Amino acid sequence: MRGEKCVVCGKDGERHHIVYKSQGGLDFPLNYVYLCDEHHRGINGPHKDRKVDLKYKLKMQKSLESILTNEYYKIKDLIKLLQINQRQAKIMTRNFKLYKEGYRKRDIIKRIMGGTFYYSDMLSDYYDDSLYRLLEERIK
Repeated sequence: MRGEKCVVCGKDGERHHIVYKSQGGLDFPLNYVYLCDEHHRGINGPHKDRKVDLKYKLKMQKSLESILTNEYYKIKDLIKLLQINQRQAKIMTRNFKLYKEGYRKRDIIKRIMGGTFYYSDMLSDYYDDSLYRLLEERIK
């Protein structure tokens, strides 16, 4: 953990679970992002700003969708692709229906995301047009 830098500002960072353990988040590399104290627990961090929290979750979910390109997976494949151990894989798939092809991608992603699918529309409730204007200025 030492030596990791905040993904926002580059200061020394600490591990943040994107899907919190209290939400059912698993302890594996894709569920981590390193943030300094300010960007972790500050007013613009994921613990106090729902929009920031959703952005990290959406990015993680998209990463999962790009890693898990097949519709079904065997445990050994999940271990390799997600960099998890045998125990984590068994816990994750414990309540899944096992099809002859393996475990369903949709079930896997939903479980990893804490039992919820996230959509970009969820961000509209937290819409801030000052960010939109800033982006427009940068595009010009």
